[in-house]
Amino acid sequence: HRHLSLVRAPDIQTILVAKQRRPLPPPAVDNPSRALSRSPPARCMLKKSWNYGLRFAAAIMRGFAFPLLFLAGQATAFSFAMPVPRTRMPLTIRGGAGADYITDVPMGPADPILGLTEEFKKDTDPDKINLSIGAYRGDDGKPWVLPSVREAEKRMLERGDVKEYAPIAGFPEFVKASLAFAYGEDSPAVLEDRISGVQALSGTGSLRIGATFMSQYMGEGTPIYISDPTWGNHLQVMEKAGLDVKRYRYFEPTTKGLDYDGMIEDLKAAPEGSIILLHACAHNPSGVDPSPEQWKAISDVCKEGNHVVFFDCAYQGFATGDARADAFAIRLFVEEGHNLMLAQSYAKNFGLYGERVGCLSIVCKSTEEKDRVNSQLKRVIRPMYSSPPIHGAGIVQEVLGCDVLRPQYYEECKSMADRIAEMRVLLKAELIATGSTLSWEFITEQIGMFAYTGMTKDMCEKLINKHHIFLTKDGRVSMAGINSKNVKKIAAAIHDVTQG
Repeated sequence: HRHLSLVRAPDIQTILVAKQRRPLPPPAVDNPSRALSRSPPARCMLKKSWNYGLRFAAAIMRGFAFPLLFLAGQATAFSFAMPVPRTRMPLTIRGGAGADYITDVPMGPADPILGLTEEFKKDTDPDKINLSIGAYRGDDGKPWVLPSVREAEKRMLERGDVKEYAPIAGFPEFVKASLAFAYGEDSPAVLEDRISGVQALSGTGSLRIGATFMSQYMGEGTPIYISDPTWGNHLQVMEKAGLDVKRYRYFEPTTKGLDYDGMIEDLKAAPEGSIILLHACAHNPSGVDPSPEQWKAISDVCKEGNHVVFFDCAYQGFATGDARADAFAIRLFVEEGHNLMLAQSYAKNFGLYGERVGCLSIVCKSTEEKDRVNSQLKRVIRPMYSSPPIHGAGIVQEVLGCDVLRPQYYEECKSMADRIAEMRVLLKAELIATGSTLSWEFITEQIGMFAYTGMTKDMCEKLINKHHIFLTKDGRVSMAGINSKNVKKIAAAIHDVTQG
């Protein structure tokens, strides 16, 4: 009976009266909003609840045990001895707009790179050329899947690898192989097991995890310095993570080379304890990398300012054709004592664009510190995407972990870099052959997947609209989209818009 006294009286009354097929009595209060002010004392309601309880028990005896017990349980959750008015409260949705909030969502701007790909697909010209996206193509203009990757997939299929969830931090063997790939198998930091590493969603995911981690432990609003120019997504990733994005000079438009003096001056002027984002190799979009001596000076400036170095390594193997040599800056900074952070991507150098394979690592002072950092990185990952995809990571793990496939991969990676270097030579020769009086030496001096031409936005739009050659409007050209069949057309079109 104590439990029955908590049930809202009108609900039980309605049930019992309905059973006897008698009309409901009029409500006790004409104005429902005044129901509480006219209600009897609680003890009177308890007595009435006793009567309702007896009537409820009678209903059970008549065969209504299960439905009434269900209703009583539902009512008990909402009634606690005090009378409740028999009025329904309107449902309110937080935010004010309610179900119509989508009506006012504005159209977002197209991505400056991926949006061009959509425009390229819509273009009906049969001779159109896409030089906008950073994805490798063979001389036939088609994507190339590395034979070592195919072999790794074949082995995984024959082995019957299952599709279970990966751990939050990804496959340990993949992370181990990634650390050895970037830092070197003989790196003291690797051998001493003091590098925290987690599998991530390619380079973008690695950058976002790292930025979020730094925002949490260095403080939201911590300044992060990125090169001018840089990959377009760097700015958004860092801002979304709560960091304060600043710029340092990097590219010299006149020489189309490195603005080394400007870079050093800006890094020295950065507040103590800032984050410095550096491209490990094959700088995107400029294709300009510091020399070994310049890297040493950059390291010294970062140490003097007590800065945290964050390397973005998306093109290891594409700069010189030697994946080991392309890790020079990373390994130098570790030797110099930096507790750096590294974002790795396997999209370009393994051709695993759609597999979203990457690794984030942080060099620590001890194994104990590494374990603590790893535990917090997992806490960043878990609410983001829970655990990473497994197929692409399994391929990288298979290739780098095999004494047969690993050297085969290094040769295949070199062949991609060599083809791009050949296209640089050929494009420069064809531009000179057009009669252009401009200097095109920078094309062969720059390295990696891109050539930063210095063409203006108007020139780029003319290339797109008149010649159906698609490129980003900052003048960046993807050398991977150039081949022996289209290079003459590209050179002639560039000569036309530059009026050299």
